[in-house]
Parts: sequence; C-alpha cells; structure tokens
Amino acid sequence: MYSFDSRVRYSEVDQEGFITLASILDYFQDCSFFHSEEQKVGLKFLMEKQIAWVLSSWQVEVKRYPAYGEKIEVSTWAYDFEKFLGYRNFKIENKTGEILAFANSVWVLLDLQKGRPVRILPEMAEAYQLSPRFPMEYGSRKITLSEEMKEQEPFPVHKYHIDTNQHVNNGKYIRMAQEYLPEGFKVGKMRAEYRKAAVHGDVIYPFVAEGEKKIIVNLADEQKAPYAIVELEESE
Repeated sequence: MYSFDSRVRYSEVDQEGFITLASILDYFQDCSFFHSEEQKVGLKFLMEKQIAWVLSSWQVEVKRYPAYGEKIEVSTWAYDFEKFLGYRNFKIENKTGEILAFANSVWVLLDLQKGRPVRILPEMAEAYQLSPRFPMEYGSRKITLSEEMKEQEPFPVHKYHIDTNQHVNNGKYIRMAQEYLPEGFKVGKMRAEYRKAAVHGDVIYPFVAEGEKKIIVNLADEQKAPYAIVELEESE
C-alpha cells in the first residue's frame, strides 16, 4: 500500500466549501502515480518502454465529502494482475480513521506504438506488493445505456483536456458528465466505463438519460459510439 497526507485546498472545493468529486478523482489518480514512481515504474519507465496504463473503469463511492482545510490521508494498492489488466483500490480517510471515500479501478496496459494491450512486464508485476482487495460491493465494469437518451449540444476537445498520454484524461470525462446534473444533486456513487480515447480536435456528442436518483451520460463521437459512459447516483 502507498499513502500520502494532504489537506483539502481551497482550489479543490465547491461553492459550499466541500471537496469536489473531480478533486477526489485527482487525488486517487495522483496517488497511483506516486505509488508507481516510488516503485521505479513511473512515467519515465513507461515512456522509455513506450507503454501506458489506461483506465478502463472506475467505481467510486463517497461516504462524506471532506471540508476545506480538513486533513486527509489518501491510499492506494494493487490487488491483482491478469495478462494486460491491473486492478487497484483507493481510499481517503480522515485523521481519526474514518473512511470518507473509496474506489475500485481497472487499468489496461497499452502499447503506445501499436495502440493495443500488451502483457504486463515481469518487473512491473514484481514492483507492486499485492494486498487484499477493499471490502466493498463490486459492480459491473459495463454500464448499460438507456434507449431513451436525450442528445445535448456537442463540444470540442480542448488542449486542457489532454494528459501525457496525448488523449483526454479520465477525470476530465467525469467533469464533462457532471455538467448535466440538476442543481443540488450530490453524487454518492459513480461508475465510469472508458471505451476509446478522445484526442485534441475531436468533438464530443453528449447523450443523457435521467432517472429518479441516477443519471447516465454517454460522451460519444458523431456516430454515438462512446468515448466514455458515466453513471452518477445521488447520495442518500
């Protein structure tokens, strides 16, 4: 397990002074990168090998959103590897050990030159000490699209959406999807399924289905083929 301490910054909170879902995802993503750097299989290693970890799916649950200034500890650990797939858990706790948020994630190791999955290298598997997976209810990696999805105004992929892999960062899709939440909708659970990478210059066509306490957003291309599908469930 890898952990680091932090404090909720003003730049990470919403208008009510609580950390945003997007900031929680940033913490999780940063923690996974710090973990890889600590084990000497970080960005430099990946770039030299011309490979990259690409997120396949997220499942996140927020029990309580920490407030501005609150001290937190962010942790992550790998719990399984399978061919070209890596499985990783996350959690955020406060200083009394209260678990505020937790997550499951599935990653694909991608050959950047060939654009297809590649088997996990032995030195990568050896670098991470596997830990038991977090005791949570694990949902499906696949999200079913509703037949009654309303088309929204398309928008372009901008430069600020792009990460070091030269495609839209996984967290940016969640920010995009949250634009379609009604006022006062507080996300308690989130799932995201990533189908293909959008790059700078692409145009995203959003399709939205609203339920009583759940919203599904399909961020798609012109043919309605998903880049990412995001399911947002309101907290109880």
